[in-house]
Amino acid sequence: MAEKRTYTKRQTQSTVIGPNEMGKLPPQALELEEAVLGAIMLETDAYPKVSEILKPACFYKIAHQRIFEAIQSLVLQQEPIDMHTVTEQLRKSGTIDEAGGSYYITLLTTKVNSAAHLEYHAKIIVQKYLARELIRLSSEVQTKAFEDKTDVHDLIQETEGMLFEISQNNLKKDVIQINPIIEEARTRMQEAAQKEGTSGVPSGFHTLDKITSGWQNSDLIIIAARPAMGKTSFVLSMAKNMAVDYKLPVAIFSLEMSNVQLVNRLIMNVCQIEGGKIKSGQLSDGEWQLFDENITQLMDAPIYIDDTPSLSIFELRSKARRLVKEHKVRCIIIDYLQLMSATGMSFNNREQEVSTISRSLKGLAKELDIPIIALSQLNRGVEGRSGPEGKRPQLADLRESGAIEQDADLVCFIHRPEYYKITEDSQGRSLVGLAEIIIAKHRNGATDDFYLRFKDIYAKFSNIDDTTPEDAFMGSYQAFPSKLNEQAGYDQIRHEIYPNVGYQSGGTDETPF
Repeated sequence: MAEKRTYTKRQTQSTVIGPNEMGKLPPQALELEEAVLGAIMLETDAYPKVSEILKPACFYKIAHQRIFEAIQSLVLQQEPIDMHTVTEQLRKSGTIDEAGGSYYITLLTTKVNSAAHLEYHAKIIVQKYLARELIRLSSEVQTKAFEDKTDVHDLIQETEGMLFEISQNNLKKDVIQINPIIEEARTRMQEAAQKEGTSGVPSGFHTLDKITSGWQNSDLIIIAARPAMGKTSFVLSMAKNMAVDYKLPVAIFSLEMSNVQLVNRLIMNVCQIEGGKIKSGQLSDGEWQLFDENITQLMDAPIYIDDTPSLSIFELRSKARRLVKEHKVRCIIIDYLQLMSATGMSFNNREQEVSTISRSLKGLAKELDIPIIALSQLNRGVEGRSGPEGKRPQLADLRESGAIEQDADLVCFIHRPEYYKITEDSQGRSLVGLAEIIIAKHRNGATDDFYLRFKDIYAKFSNIDDTTPEDAFMGSYQAFPSKLNEQAGYDQIRHEIYPNVGYQSGGTDETPF
């Protein structure tokens, strides 16, 4: 269970940092600040060039902060920007004295001849601001470390969070002309054509890959379900498919289970041995043989596991970058989102924190250009609804649903009717041993739902038509023709119940042998 925290709002400091005990002044570029403000008040097209680069806090001098705030207010009011309108706006806001008075504002317009190098100057101002922020942060950390009132691990987490906040608030990306983007899109289309329509990272589940064309780079995918639905089993089955079947490196961040527990789940999946026997080691001779024969699939598999509890988004970001750089990881799985934290950042409530986490995960997926799959819990709304359809999850059932639903590119639900004692559909067809995968949101494609086979004792999801060791004794029947209609979803369900069994030709009931 995640540790409860008290949320307090940290007040931002706008005061100028003075000389420290060594006699050094904080990084600053006062002349460039004057030149930039003067250029904005002289040339009409100057402000748009720096509007996405600068903010009031970037300026070292308080007077310059107030002047830039006045300029922003004029822009919002769609008023012209010059020394007269800026002066009048400062008078209206009551900050004319803080800004140095009307004479100082007039003086600024004499500090520059043109706005030729405006963007370059603005970027230097931002660099000086970030350097001051790092000095402020390090000073705070130094003070707390000397005071020895805070646990050192908590202090590290807080420091990481504050660093993350600084970096997140100042991430900028240049605009790109469309031509190279078209070429990249063309290349990806050609690669997808060569992979039979799968342009992204394949999950190994055929129907899912057909709908999504594989998990797409830069996408945030949310896999959500109520407890005991098999969320972890689903992503582990998928991770096994990626790493073992497709040789694609995948990273798993497990905040709930230890790395040994996770590997035990993978052993259950691959070796088809019950979890209780793996934990106790009480395997029969035949099961030991199964273990020895199948465990080689996992040996040297490109699966990287991190079981750090209460993982912060800043830690995840650092580790993910390293995994992509050093191990060429193609997909990251997080189990699960609500156990993550944004330590070091201040929030009024948990919903704001989760919103920051989900937004940061989406940003990380874009930065690394890989799919990030995060598991998420559903609230108890499902349990309160009656009837077979009422038990199917909805987007509104997501915990802190507003933020997660908005940030996610794709939302999948796992629904096992059998868990709710629903063993048949409305037409009397069996749902035993099946899990419904519901694609409730798909930003770049269609929504849909389909069935997978789920074997609880092996913590394994598989395609409806996959052959398992239990099917081996029916191998002799595979020679018989099947009358299954692959277009009908429920015929696939019948195929699950009687895998690899042919049906009597000519019979109206299609009774299995």
